[in-house]
Amino acid sequence: MLGILFNEKECKEFDYVLRKELDEMMLDLHDSRLDEDIKQAIAKRYKVIFRMFARIASPKELSRYVLNIRNYR
Repeated sequence: MLGILFNEKECKEFDYVLRKELDEMMLDLHDSRLDEDIKQAIAKRYKVIFRMFARIASPKELSRYVLNIRNYR
């Protein structure tokens, strides 16, 4: 396990970057033009990024990004 310390400004930036990445992946997962193998890879990455975001986000913010991953396995 690794640890990292962020100051307040860095934490806000990290939060912003993770939210934008989750938004982009959500759009990709709902794109009908992508094939299932691509969507599965995106869903796997989404899960990792979501867990990172869950460590710093409030439950209210987190609920916006909850995704039914079963649909993308």
